[in-house]
Amino acid sequence: MFFAFLANFAFIVALGCGKKGPPLPPLVKLPTPPANFTAERRGGVVDLRFDVPSANTDNTRPANIARVDVYAMTSQKSLTEDQIVKQGIRVATVDVKAPKDPDKTIDEEESAADMEAPEGKGLEQGAVGHASETLIGDALVPVEPKIEKSAGLPPAPAPRDGPLLPPRPTPLARAYVAIGVSTRDRKGPPSKRLLVPLVPPPTAPGPPLLTYDEKAIAVKWDAVTPSASIQRPTAQGELASRPLGAPGAPISYNVYDSKTNAKLTAQPLADTTFSDQRIAWGEERCYIVRSLQALGDLKIESEAPAPACKTLIDTFAPKAPANLQSSPVVGAISLIWDANTEPDLAGYIVLRGTSPQRLEPMFNDPIQETIFRDDVQPGIRFTYVVIAVDRAGNRSAPSKPVEDAARE
Repeated sequence: MFFAFLANFAFIVALGCGKKGPPLPPLVKLPTPPANFTAERRGGVVDLRFDVPSANTDNTRPANIARVDVYAMTSQKSLTEDQIVKQGIRVATVDVKAPKDPDKTIDEEESAADMEAPEGKGLEQGAVGHASETLIGDALVPVEPKIEKSAGLPPAPAPRDGPLLPPRPTPLARAYVAIGVSTRDRKGPPSKRLLVPLVPPPTAPGPPLLTYDEKAIAVKWDAVTPSASIQRPTAQGELASRPLGAPGAPISYNVYDSKTNAKLTAQPLADTTFSDQRIAWGEERCYIVRSLQALGDLKIESEAPAPACKTLIDTFAPKAPANLQSSPVVGAISLIWDANTEPDLAGYIVLRGTSPQRLEPMFNDPIQETIFRDDVQPGIRFTYVVIAVDRAGNRSAPSKPVEDAARE
């Protein structure tokens, strides 16, 4: 027993006296995948958006990132993220502000005030990145993906008898992946894969009809009919049949300001009308309406039709002043009325005459007040009305008249 104890003790001592090995290399910090990767297709252009990584895969900050690359590949077969990055082409690069020292980071529970801010001319980490690709040329040509050999894969299933009709072919699609690249040109993990079917976009509506009043611009357009079914209608004497395939996706619409390309609709519209409250007299408003269909999570918009434009001219008179009242005093007649509420109101003009048929304005420049005192000779009966004037010079209808005479 004593000899066994000595042997174990000698073994432990021998381990403790061993030489130290070489130091382990520092952990390579790589950015997390770009989050919220989304795609929208407008005609022949694919619009891509993503959140720029702001942390590393070990949850430290700031991210060791210098840029975000977007890769794409067109195929009729299912593709992995790795295939798209290795066999596809890089279609966009977005520069990102990078850390001065990638190894100088803070843990996720530490305050951002303790973090050294990234620097450079690119986007801020955590900002929304944007890229786009026009679907022309090689982007429309399918590529046969190369299958890397891997041990342990199950053999392909043997062909078997199936239905008379072959399975529907998978539509040609363009696959996209976004990936963060470190300051030493090492790729982080990729984003989720996005598939954009290369099917014809919906038909664009014609230019909209524009009308307006003092409150809003009304934008109206003709509805677009979804693509017709490939199956002809049932002829006379034939049994009714059910069309093959899924029904076409319903059509909705987005409205854009064609000058700024800003989308004015928060959500696609099922109706063919839109009201724009941005009234500004003298300015030109231009609109484009695109039709839209949804294929799964992807929204495909039509090409942009010709814009419709309208210069907003104020031809709308204010309302007639309400509740005009007179109050006679010695040597004068006092008038009072309710204030108008138009935002472009310039003021009021008082008209006076010895009869309702012979009224003349008492002054040319509008007054701001809703009271007026008229010093007149006592005993003469006068008729008064008030009109409102806006800044464009439009005049309201006259108020209801009042008649009165000053006291002696």
